[in-house]
Amino acid sequence: MELMIVDDHPLFREGLKTIVNRNRNYSVVAEAGNGKDGVALARELRPDIMLVDISMPGKNGIQVIRDLRQFLPETRFIIISMHSEADYIVEAFRAGATGYMIKESAAENLIKGLDTVARGEMFLDSALSQEVVFKLLQAKDDAGESRKDPYSTLTPREQEVMRMLAEGLTSKEVAAQLFISPKTVENHRTNLMKKLGLHSTVELIRYSARLGLIDLDTWAI
Repeated sequence: MELMIVDDHPLFREGLKTIVNRNRNYSVVAEAGNGKDGVALARELRPDIMLVDISMPGKNGIQVIRDLRQFLPETRFIIISMHSEADYIVEAFRAGATGYMIKESAAENLIKGLDTVARGEMFLDSALSQEVVFKLLQAKDDAGESRKDPYSTLTPREQEVMRMLAEGLTSKEVAAQLFISPKTVENHRTNLMKKLGLHSTVELIRYSARLGLIDLDTWAI
């Protein structure tokens, strides 16, 4: 099966390739150092499995999966991340991931994870706590209906504006990059904050970090 790796750390990508190349069932056909390039390459090459990091500059791993899951319905997505918090993992599966693995255990569990998703099954790293299972079970309300993720109610443009604001860009800077007016940016900001139930920039940053859209370690809040 053909694999693609999307991770912004070259040494880690090399480590994954070394492990994969020891197994005759898989071959790495492409790699990318950021989400934007990863999406473009995946649309061109249509790999069987993608190994994707969450925290990357620009488009993060969860956004990559959301962008590709409808275009590549047969592709399996495995998140390989340093984040072991339940919220990250639940969000990844909601986005369309078929597996989640912690980077620390990738050397030991990578082939097992690949074999599992190749069979059409879901893979969850054994190093993860039972809290993840409980969070996944709680994804349905008492009536048995799936809870609607507030982030999924945002329009693609609102999601784009949200990420850029959370990264620290001003409304004028966002407007310049998206070729829209600052007033339009402010309107998007007002709408998305209302949909998400947020009331300040700090809350927006923390919410974005919890989804894996940005790295909270870069902010002193």
